[in-house]
Amino acid sequence: MSIDETVIETVNPATGEALASYPVMDDAAIEDVLTEVTEAGRTWAAVGVADRSALLARVADTLDAQRDSVAALITSEMGKPLREARGEVDKSASTARWYAENLQRLLAPKPVDVGDTANAWVTREPIGPVLAIMPWNFPLWQVMRFVLPAVGAGNTVLLKHSPNVTGSALAIESLLLDAGVPQGVLRVLVVDEARVAGVSQRLIADPRVAGVTLTGSNRAGAAVGAAAGRAVKPSVLELGGSDAFVVLSDADVAAAADAAVRARFHNAGQSCVCAKRFVVAADVADAFLERFLLGVSALQVGDPTDESVDVGPMARDDLRTAIQRQVDESVAAGARLVAGGSTIEGDGWFFEPTVLTVDGPGVPAFDEETFGPLAAVVVAKDDDDAARLAGATAYGLGLSVWSASTERAVELAARVTTGAVFINSVVASDVRVPFGGTKQSGYGRELSAEGMYAFMNQRTYWAAI
Repeated sequence: MSIDETVIETVNPATGEALASYPVMDDAAIEDVLTEVTEAGRTWAAVGVADRSALLARVADTLDAQRDSVAALITSEMGKPLREARGEVDKSASTARWYAENLQRLLAPKPVDVGDTANAWVTREPIGPVLAIMPWNFPLWQVMRFVLPAVGAGNTVLLKHSPNVTGSALAIESLLLDAGVPQGVLRVLVVDEARVAGVSQRLIADPRVAGVTLTGSNRAGAAVGAAAGRAVKPSVLELGGSDAFVVLSDADVAAAADAAVRARFHNAGQSCVCAKRFVVAADVADAFLERFLLGVSALQVGDPTDESVDVGPMARDDLRTAIQRQVDESVAAGARLVAGGSTIEGDGWFFEPTVLTVDGPGVPAFDEETFGPLAAVVVAKDDDDAARLAGATAYGLGLSVWSASTERAVELAARVTTGAVFINSVVASDVRVPFGGTKQSGYGRELSAEGMYAFMNQRTYWAAI
């Protein structure tokens, strides 16, 4: 079969059944898309801020109108429960409204006082087409949290989504058109997995592409970051995570344990910002683990279209195999299995919500990113030990600290390098604050003003008087 005759086939992870087939773009089709996005960028950049703001508001309205159909597509392609998929649509809509309401403020020229001899100001201007390489775990939200500020800024977007959510990618393109966003402002590239690396490298090197953002694995991030560096182009990388969830001795244990269940098993644990390592003070460890395990045992696993289900299947069978390896190797290295631990037999790619207790670093469940329903619980002797354990990772995305004292929580958090700290709350992204990581979790920021400015030219004007 020749390249231009190949197709991407999407599969329902809850049943293993094929959903749809999509023709793969050959090199000529990719060139046509790049040309279209480049040409659209010239006119889109000239559209007034008020008009772009109005279009973002219409995107929010269109998301509301298509909520059920978009959520159903997300669930069918990657398996998250329908109520979580609807939440993904709602969050995208509220983010579109925030940018619509704040665009004039965010893009207003900034005057700078340089004395009496000149007037000076700084403008923020679009840079042109940006390549967005996106993952499957939040098929809509992951894309929208980049696309909304990028398009609002006046840039155009080449979207290379994960092949297993190709239908969701194309639905995003259609949704923007339905909202009135001009043709070519966002175009999807349908590329088979074997060609993704080569196509991405070629596009990043192309002078028409002005920047690149990637959410995905560290290996992919390293390749994209290196290519952007060679091309001297801006890049934002949001990579893996192994967030710590720290429960100090004065914490509300019941509240922390209940939140811990949500923090770990939302989206079947398939999130870079899910809590993965639970560091619990010795004084409250038994009480926390008992409540945590009760919450885990109450989770309903099954058909994600069933409104009573809490945890759906994993998105792909190879991901389920990887979680099983991490469980087995951790137990062999001394971890104790206290809940779950196995694949669920039958149709689809289901895995039991699993909890291990560990002694600290030295087992995969603690040392590696666990991208699935697997939690590792470790006991800390005191706050110093908790900070040590929380920081014993190559990643640095988020940190959740639970304590009756904000001051105590902040003092501990200051010793752990992350992009965000949430106190007595689960780590989450919010359009009003920047989101991103440190260390092996990547660099750059999404959302808020910072996410918009990441792909804008901050231009200085100086006019002598």
